[in-house]
Amino acid sequence: MFVLVEMVDTVRISPWNFHRQLNEAIAEELNKKLANKVVYNVGLCICLYDITKLEDSYIFPGDGASHTKVHFRYVVFHPFLDEILVGKIKYCSQEGVHVTMGFFDDILIPPESLQQPAKFDEAEQVWLWEYETDEGAHDLYMDQGEEIRFRVTDEVFVDTSPTGPATAATDAPAQPGQSTAPPTEDSGEKKEAPYTLIGTICEPGLGLLSWWNS
Repeated sequence: MFVLVEMVDTVRISPWNFHRQLNEAIAEELNKKLANKVVYNVGLCICLYDITKLEDSYIFPGDGASHTKVHFRYVVFHPFLDEILVGKIKYCSQEGVHVTMGFFDDILIPPESLQQPAKFDEAEQVWLWEYETDEGAHDLYMDQGEEIRFRVTDEVFVDTSPTGPATAATDAPAQPGQSTAPPTEDSGEKKEAPYTLIGTICEPGLGLLSWWNS
């Protein structure tokens, strides 16, 4: 679930922090920059583990701060595929069951990965499993806040770096009185999560029947 990732970065230390130990000041700056941030194709950064190497520090003309190239290891949340994790249901939607681990919320279990047969209750806004027994079918609801186990089957990274203004569909100049603003629907575009885990509900043999039984 958690891995150590070796990284290299150049850290800027402001002059008013020169009285502090260099390692201490660098550690604080690295955590300010990376903690609780998603690094593309790396994972969710948690905290600095250690600093392995400090190169020479430089002060450049026009900038009183020091700049130090730092080699360090960072604790990153990046589960491997097929790893089994425990989380709680955050909410349900037509897309599937959304799961949270407390510090990480972007986990989705799509409908085809739920226990089958499953259906979505529009009135209650929850997914339910039509569990077959000798006495007939029982609807077992996947309620918000319930703890579940799931297996990681895929991961999706999205580059959310800022981009320039969208290019116009045509190079033709705007006519007098014609608005040059982007379409209004673009402004309401849903933001994508930078890092999403896709999972599947674990088999009942892994202990999930105790969660579904009421």
